[in-house]
Amino acid sequence: MNLPNKLTLLRVCLIPVFLILYPYAVLGEPLSRYSALVVFVIASLTDALDGHIARSRGLVTNFGKLMDPLADKLLVAAAMIAMVQTAELPAWVAILIISREFLITGFRMIALEKNMVIAASKWGKLKTISQIIMIVIILLNILPYQIEYGIILIATALTVISAADYVMKNLRLIKDM
Repeated sequence: MNLPNKLTLLRVCLIPVFLILYPYAVLGEPLSRYSALVVFVIASLTDALDGHIARSRGLVTNFGKLMDPLADKLLVAAAMIAMVQTAELPAWVAILIISREFLITGFRMIALEKNMVIAASKWGKLKTISQIIMIVIILLNILPYQIEYGIILIATALTVISAADYVMKNLRLIKDM
């Protein structure tokens, strides 16, 4: 178990901590809101850190290839579902974003069966960054709702663009089935 893999596992372990803190944040406990924010930001930063360490030190493992993107999806999905439950995020946004993740994961599984790897695209990276920013903005709860909603729409649009990009670039995977 190398350092990047430990960071990935830390990210997964921080999800329940976030989910414990977040409901209190919505009830007006400022300390809980900022604690939930700090936990989410730390978990998000482990994503960039584990990838950088793995690539720069030659510590890329099959475990990391599988668990790193899964940990990212779990973190974002857990935060969004919690935010839907507290009415801070529209359900259609969470459904659309989570559906995109299932779709692309399906493409990646088909590619693996054919000994192919679908690398993350620039749209996929922008999508992830925009979703993290969206969640942080919602957690901060300092912007007028119209601006916050605009950020939600941008993250959702980048998610749809990313999905379309992956599908168009990898359509051959399902054509050959």
